[in-house]
Amino acid sequence: MPDRALRYVRQVTLPGFGRDGQRRLDGARVLVIGAGGLGSAVLPSLAAAGVGVLGIVDDDVVEVTNLHRQLLHGPADVGRPKVESARSTLTALGAARVETHDARFTAETADAFLADYDLVVDGSDNYETRYLTNDVAARAGIPLVWGAVSQYAGHVGVVLPGDPDYRDLFPAPPDPAGVLTCEIGGVLPTVVAVIGATMATETIKVLTGIGTPLSGRITTYDALTARFREIPFTHDPERDRTSPAAPPTSEEDTMTDTSDSRELDVRELQDLVEDGRPVQLIDVREPWEAEIAAIDGSRLIPLGTLSEAAAGIDPSVPVVAYCHHGMRSQQAVEILRAAGVPARSLVGGIDAWSRIADPSVARY
Repeated sequence: MPDRALRYVRQVTLPGFGRDGQRRLDGARVLVIGAGGLGSAVLPSLAAAGVGVLGIVDDDVVEVTNLHRQLLHGPADVGRPKVESARSTLTALGAARVETHDARFTAETADAFLADYDLVVDGSDNYETRYLTNDVAARAGIPLVWGAVSQYAGHVGVVLPGDPDYRDLFPAPPDPAGVLTCEIGGVLPTVVAVIGATMATETIKVLTGIGTPLSGRITTYDALTARFREIPFTHDPERDRTSPAAPPTSEEDTMTDTSDSRELDVRELQDLVEDGRPVQLIDVREPWEAEIAAIDGSRLIPLGTLSEAAAGIDPSVPVVAYCHHGMRSQQAVEILRAAGVPARSLVGGIDAWSRIADPSVARY
């Protein structure tokens, strides 16, 4: 159709894109997990760019608190299934074809969902789904684009078949109790837009073959400093790659597993401190959090500035990174190890420290 050709002329004229790139988009089938914040940024961009088939998996309904960041939906959609609201919006944007799945993406349904698609985008922003999607995509041999947001920051990664994947970066999920959700910590809507747009860009790059996909690297964005950073990573040589690793089966397993030396629990840290052994405590929270509570003798280096500050940390003295519940400190460990600083994450963060090792520390 002439009007369809005219619609995409501005991207077809891009160097390296051309009609071949547009034909690849037209013939692509992409599954997006989640029609929430990240999905609201990814899906319209892919629909407008001309992706042939967009599949959406989500079993949630629209809530009023979603509307500030989930721009697929409007006030009239409150109470409506997100997949239905998303379909209406995408159809109005001229999406070629939208396939909706009002269901959860689970271990029982995942393989069947991915079987009909060329690429999967994880916009769920929860760890259980992220690890599951990583493992199923690896098993299916299809590319994965994922993103995550929290408060004022976020990051994006791509996994191409055979390349380092999410478990090489983060071997096991954190304790669910330590995950800072949007409900608890809040989220800046524009951060979701930036991360979602980056995810959509990476999807288009993989589908069309333009540029260099973000594989073996993650890009992080800190809205408070307006800085982007890149963190490279490789295959974990100690990982058993005969089959995708399974998430911990219980909270107890998550809290006590330190076999990969990336974590230590509060009792271990307490022993280090009481024995007077040298240790560098790195607080990777934000300054306002440190004002509420901090572990004595720790050094405040917010996560968003850690890459730059890593060069000033002595790698010969054991390093323990901590945050509120232990999620950000796991990211900090990977950043520090990539910079040549062996570090471990305090399981449960300062919250666990205040409950077990030092009850005098304020909890928040």
